[in-house]
Amino acid sequence: MRNPLGLMLASVVMAVVIAGVWFWTSSPRADAAPPQTMAARAADPLPAPSAAAKDDVNVTAALGKRADATTAAAPAPAPAPMPAPVAAAAKCANPDALGISRTVVVDATGGPGFGFLQYKQFDFLTDHEIVLTFDDGPWPTTPAVLKALADECTKAVFFPIGLHTTYHPDILRQVAAAGHTIGSHTWSHAHLASKKMTEQQAKDEIEKGFSAVKLALGANPAPFFRFPALAHTPATLAYLESRNIARFSVDVDSNDFKSKSSDEVIKNVMTGLDKEHKGIILMHDLQRHTAQALPTLLRQLKAGGYKVVWMKAKTQVETLPDYDAMMQNTVKVPTASARPVSSVIQTVAE
Repeated sequence: MRNPLGLMLASVVMAVVIAGVWFWTSSPRADAAPPQTMAARAADPLPAPSAAAKDDVNVTAALGKRADATTAAAPAPAPAPMPAPVAAAAKCANPDALGISRTVVVDATGGPGFGFLQYKQFDFLTDHEIVLTFDDGPWPTTPAVLKALADECTKAVFFPIGLHTTYHPDILRQVAAAGHTIGSHTWSHAHLASKKMTEQQAKDEIEKGFSAVKLALGANPAPFFRFPALAHTPATLAYLESRNIARFSVDVDSNDFKSKSSDEVIKNVMTGLDKEHKGIILMHDLQRHTAQALPTLLRQLKAGGYKVVWMKAKTQVETLPDYDAMMQNTVKVPTASARPVSSVIQTVAE
């Protein structure tokens, strides 16, 4: 039989030993390293780049740099901004539209001239290629012109009069919103080759026109210009060249400003094309007969095998600050109201 007292002493000794071991292993030691935070930990080793990554010149940037173990972690970078959505090109709803056969970009350096009536420098149109152009807007007839062009999914070049843009800046913005090219046609449609016109006055007409268009659009127009009545002088041509502004003449004139009907406008254009077979067509969005003629005219152009070339500018014109300021001071009448028309004008009887 075992000694009960001996067994009791052995149990006490074993309990003391176990308690001492537990105390030693659970107590902090002076030479023990403190627990590491994520900021203090050395970065995990980077994975070895793949064979494909080794061939990439940006492999270092792609993999990233190892963090410095002695540096606190930097705050997480803000999420990269989402790229602005790119508007998809509107699909043409008209399967038989006249459309655009090609788009050309014009470098206006040195003031090149287009339109063989006056400027025979650049013959860039092939047989049955045409350029649609409109002068003298913006005007209340312009939206009808825009609708006809939109229905045929085609584009044109507009040469607005600066003064008219102060009357109807909203209409000019409709032209821009429809994606057409916008140049200038002077400030007041002055005859720049008149003997009474000084060089300074001619310069003022040109620059004020461009600045007025800019004021209406809120953006610089294309460096495209057409002389009123197609009338220029050596001095005005030299000035446009110095300003890197392309000048436009004409190949086919609709003569819509003196036509008595829309049928006459159509006849003038088609007769001119029968002779020239291609070219820059001059029309006026100011003219009511032109707005009326355009849907039929565009269909006849399509039926005749003509193809529209749309002219765009490589860069926009840089307007001159003095003329921009002049226009700001000239156009003092508000062009828009916060109040809806119905709150100002009400029909009480008809």
